[in-house]
Amino acid sequence: MDVNDNAAMDLVDLYQRACREFAGRVPAVGDQWDSPTPCAGWDVRTLVNHIVYEDRWTAPLMDGQTIAEVGDRFEGDLLGNDPVGACKDAVEEAMASVSGPGALDRTVHLSFGETPAEEYVWQLLADHLIHAWDLARAIGADDRLDPELVAACTPWFAEREDLYRAGGVVGPRPPTDAGADPQTLLLAAFGRRADWSA
Repeated sequence: MDVNDNAAMDLVDLYQRACREFAGRVPAVGDQWDSPTPCAGWDVRTLVNHIVYEDRWTAPLMDGQTIAEVGDRFEGDLLGNDPVGACKDAVEEAMASVSGPGALDRTVHLSFGETPAEEYVWQLLADHLIHAWDLARAIGADDRLDPELVAACTPWFAEREDLYRAGGVVGPRPPTDAGADPQTLLLAAFGRRADWSA
């Protein structure tokens, strides 16, 4: 196994851990589906539906389907009467598609053009990780993120932060105190205040 194979395995592992960061908090929502989140205008149900939507898209995109081929099959409410089960099923399907042989060597067709699968998986990793924090803050759960995921995501996103902000994907970077911890700094890069509360 060469260095590239090891790097691919490492990314798959990191991605799956980020997925579990999010999905592992969903059973703790309880009756808080209407609670506000750090994502402006989104309640908890909208946030979870967003991740399930993203996870449902992952397998067909990793299989080479285009946006047009996927169509609108995942539009609307994907949670139904069992949001926890829907999230679990979607994330397991997504993780399986990313861990398949040669998955990271593929090209995926995204709305902004053809993208290396590896880059797409990094995007998914970051989204699950940051939204795991959003969900935790919204429901009053433990908001400490896996420090290894924070450490991995930080340099990847540092090269893309300006592009994301220019595209309106993340909000303005809030000020941080000198000596702020890595998680606080990463959250700030994604436009979030570590002390957010409803």
